[in-house]
Amino acid sequence: MPIADKLDPARLPAHVAIIMDGNRRWAKSRGLPAVAGHKAGVDSVHAVVRFASRAGIKALTIYAFSTENWHRSKLEVSALMFLLKRTIVSYADELDSENVRLMLSGRIDELPKPAREALRAAEERLKKNTGMVLNIALNYGGRQEILDAANRALASGLKELDETSFSKLLYSPSLPDPDLLIRTSGEMRISNFLLWQTAYSEFYVTDTFWPDFREKEFSKALVDYQERDRRRGK
Repeated sequence: MPIADKLDPARLPAHVAIIMDGNRRWAKSRGLPAVAGHKAGVDSVHAVVRFASRAGIKALTIYAFSTENWHRSKLEVSALMFLLKRTIVSYADELDSENVRLMLSGRIDELPKPAREALRAAEERLKKNTGMVLNIALNYGGRQEILDAANRALASGLKELDETSFSKLLYSPSLPDPDLLIRTSGEMRISNFLLWQTAYSEFYVTDTFWPDFREKEFSKALVDYQERDRRRGK
């Protein structure tokens, strides 16, 4: 029986977050430059978004570029920004056909102008879609998000906060907390991703590098999630 057939549509996670790791190691294992791994990773993004949307998942957050990634070589960062712009321009039609709404999380205004403008244009184009929300975390850091939220609270003159009011100050307040966090490439760390939102998320780690993560691997993660008993500290 195909793994996807084992899924219970009534018990799917509403929001899945993914740390897409392993592009560079995938490329290195094949004697290719790092950018080849990032290009291959784009194909996985297409496959995973399509599968998640059609499966009935309500929101998918992918960790595309962290605030720490600026410390990589200028050549790699430049290639990533070019790839980001080219991908979002070419991918907007497919997202639209899938009725996917695009959301952006992070310090988007600090991205290079060509990438920033392409992203904002796609976000505007897709904002009326009513299907799955694709939330792309770009120039994103979990600690930075919390600090930015705290500074917004201070600037607004708030004297006291609770969890609900603080959550409304985060980058994507309309999204529920992730039910499931997937990390590829076998690394056992959260890498400054959604530190506030993943307080009670289920974690799933696979040794598969991101460029090899497709529908079958995603289905395995979802089946594993559905076999768990979520107690949330109770």
